[in-house]
Amino acid sequence: MLGARGVAEFLEASAARAPAKAALVAGKAVLTYAALDAWANRIAHALRAKGVGRGDRVLIFGDNTPEVAATIWGALKADAVFFVVNAQVKAEKLAYMIDDAAVAAVVADATLVAAWADACHRAVAKPPVLVHGAQTARALDLALTAGLAGVESFAALVDAQSPAAPPRRAVDVDLAAIIYTSGSTGEPKGAMLTHRNVAFASWSVTTLLENTADDVLLGVVPLAFNYGLYQWLMAVRLGATLVLERSFAFPLAILQRATATGVTGFAGVPTMFALLGELKDVPVAPLAHVRYVSSTAAALLPKHLDAIARWFPNAKVYSMYGLTECKRVSWLPPADLARKPGSVGLPIPGTEFWVIDAEGRRHDRAAEGELVVRGSHIMAGYWRKPEVTARYLRPGALPRDVHFHTGDFARLDDDGYLYFIARLDEVIKTRGEKVAPREVEAALERIEGVRECAVIGVPDEVLGAAVKAFVVLSDEYRGRYSEKDVALRLGQVLEAYMVPKHVEFRDALPKTAMGKIVKKGLS
Repeated sequence: MLGARGVAEFLEASAARAPAKAALVAGKAVLTYAALDAWANRIAHALRAKGVGRGDRVLIFGDNTPEVAATIWGALKADAVFFVVNAQVKAEKLAYMIDDAAVAAVVADATLVAAWADACHRAVAKPPVLVHGAQTARALDLALTAGLAGVESFAALVDAQSPAAPPRRAVDVDLAAIIYTSGSTGEPKGAMLTHRNVAFASWSVTTLLENTADDVLLGVVPLAFNYGLYQWLMAVRLGATLVLERSFAFPLAILQRATATGVTGFAGVPTMFALLGELKDVPVAPLAHVRYVSSTAAALLPKHLDAIARWFPNAKVYSMYGLTECKRVSWLPPADLARKPGSVGLPIPGTEFWVIDAEGRRHDRAAEGELVVRGSHIMAGYWRKPEVTARYLRPGALPRDVHFHTGDFARLDDDGYLYFIARLDEVIKTRGEKVAPREVEAALERIEGVRECAVIGVPDEVLGAAVKAFVVLSDEYRGRYSEKDVALRLGQVLEAYMVPKHVEFRDALPKTAMGKIVKKGLS
């Protein structure tokens, strides 16, 4: 499944088998496996030249671009630990991650100079920053004007390096990646993934999807999220091709792109399928060459299935469910879609799950409770958060056996099929992403005149759940803010998907006798 030197072997093996095959298609750029492997080697040498060593963390900040995709492999070849940060992340959170992970190097898109330059000023750590993209010269000038040291051209440094593979020492129990995820406290947590975790998860998912080297996978989910990241990791492992797109903002263009490139695997979330269902009278024929569609984040509704059937008439549909901490938990076999509506299925290959009730008793079917997962895909823990790790990862009956207590409330039916109900910690799933209410509340509380607030998720036909904020203003500010005013202010400090769709102003919020806001009953 995996050699002694870690996940980088995925790329080296595929490059050796089919060097001339397209590994990545991004815009007009087509990168063969041989070219990708050589580029990753140069990046690895460049990172080592900047002092990056075994186990050091490399922060990759940007959209879905060839540079971001290649740097993932370059970091792995340098024996480093990579983590990709979404381009929407604001400077405050970016600075937190730079310091929290004690980052050894930052690889950043030049177009995001405002965010990363601000973050570098805020952060205590001062890692070197390698800047890529068409606006590199402008970004370097701005960084110099801002007094930032250690900022240089990614391309200039990388191009000067050798394309030969660097020596490596990493083994499969070393860390390969960190994926930051928001939690109920609002403070991002870094889920630590070993090479073994990545290898097992990619094997399990490609096995159930019946992927082969002949597949052409569509990547529209950001590489910063595990769903998008694994499309790339799995494609390289197989020697398949990934068609990388920046987003799903223009569904018609994505359909045209998928048709032109012969996509066979379409990975989406319910929000995307809802948008596809709204397309009418467009100059694109159904994509008969797509052999499967996968979905995660929430169970597929009938309207989602109708849209999939319309646009992908020959596709098998795999409804799945997962968490960042273990990649994937379950899958619903395509034959069970009609028989088990609303279910997210059975354990992925090589894993098991169950629920525990309020008394801590295990149930494998016909019960509700907290979902517990067991398998080699479970993370090594949360970076520098041993107390939080101990709450979620608990020892099993066997030596070195770890059970992941997910914090998700779920139901198992009489056949052992899983149905997701809600997060125990109230995290809202919207647009296929997770929003921690406390993080939004903290941003609201920083707005002048906001006395108190509460954030919850409310049902939404398109988003699955929409973020709704309840706000109490101080007397002198009442009537001075509109819903739009609050959303605009939050948009300056939060990612777009975290900004509340609804804002309701109230004179007061319900509280307990101790003064704690009671969210139950708010809607």
